Amino acid sequence: MGKPLAGIRVLDLSRILAGPYCAQFLGEMGADVVKVEPPGHGDDTRTWGPPFLAGGEAVYFLAANRNKRGIAVDLKTEPGREIIRKFAAAADVLVENFRPGTLERWGLDYASLSAANPRLIHLSITGFGQTGRYRDRPGYDLIAQGMGGVMNLTGDADGTPMKVGLPVADLNGGTWGIVAVLMALQARHQNGRGQYLDVSLLEAQLAWHIYAAGSYLQTGGEPERSGTAHPMIAPYQAYQVADGWLNVAVGSQKLWRLFCQVLDLDIADDERFASNSQRVAHRAELAALVEPVLGAKPMRHWLDAFGAAGVPVGPINRMADIYADPWVAERDQVVRMPHPTIGTYQGTGFPVHASETQPEPALPPPTLGQHTAEVLAELGYPPEQIAALRRDGIVNS
Repeated sequence: MGKPLAGIRVLDLSRILAGPYCAQFLGEMGADVVKVEPPGHGDDTRTWGPPFLAGGEAVYFLAANRNKRGIAVDLKTEPGREIIRKFAAAADVLVENFRPGTLERWGLDYASLSAANPRLIHLSITGFGQTGRYRDRPGYDLIAQGMGGVMNLTGDADGTPMKVGLPVADLNGGTWGIVAVLMALQARHQNGRGQYLDVSLLEAQLAWHIYAAGSYLQTGGEPERSGTAHPMIAPYQAYQVADGWLNVAVGSQKLWRLFCQVLDLDIADDERFASNSQRVAHRAELAALVEPVLGAKPMRHWLDAFGAAGVPVGPINRMADIYADPWVAERDQVVRMPHPTIGTYQGTGFPVHASETQPEPALPPPTLGQHTAEVLAELGYPPEQIAALRRDGIVNS
């Protein structure tokens, strides 16, 4: 069998991260994705750095834009908008993250485009969605992490709120965008119609709350920051060992007894720690007993000892550690492809392994306007008209 989205055409009008991330993996699944950027400067992330590689390519842009052909079109001009209308008339999916109202002003909104193509699936990813009081606010990952409660739950109990080290609001919004598109494609398979999909970064954060929101909504109690510890399980956190940091996850009574055996601590039946709820209540006392023991020996000792006992453990890795781990190669989690300016593109792999329809990378990230002439020719533009559009600054290639 071929790739699962083979034959699906995606028009990617998005920029920055959430939309491009979504479209990148639709392309990984076999869709023909065409990314549209403004002539001259392109996607804003082309300037986000350092690091920059050969040809001025920004690593940030490269990370979220493979599996796409790239065209540069000025959407602020009517001839540029007409190019988008022609493409959308034959497209299956449109991905965009403009602020609400922008595409309506340009005549590129869902109502206008779906009138010509009722099968079109239009995905909009914004900070706060198309309705509600925050509709018109600009949305960025940092803002969504804060407003969505994630920052207030991240960091040490006596520290300041902390942003997660990766742009999780954008990435989670993009992931829900993928889910939404797949949902709409399946619905279209059943009823033959496209639809409008409204995804927001803020709601994507709320979808992550799970037990934190459950606890608040059911009891009214405000969850508190707990550093690396789990608010409802102990011991389940990071500990400093002689040469680094180790995560230990003791999620059952059986594991608790094995944990105590490995540490050679006679506390398994101590009334303060006899049940998980007691261990959570006496977390500080437990840490005072456990931390000196773990700190006395190196990582390798504890990985071997806990591993032999069946207690879940793992190191807290740097990038250099995880990408040197043979597991990464065994699971094909680094993609390498030839690139026209930087030589070799490298990026993260697809995190699902399928027995029949395995997604795989198709194209490296495009240079600005790399495929403009090619795509315009597919839309029926003759060479002389493409040259005129280029001369007038409406496209560049």
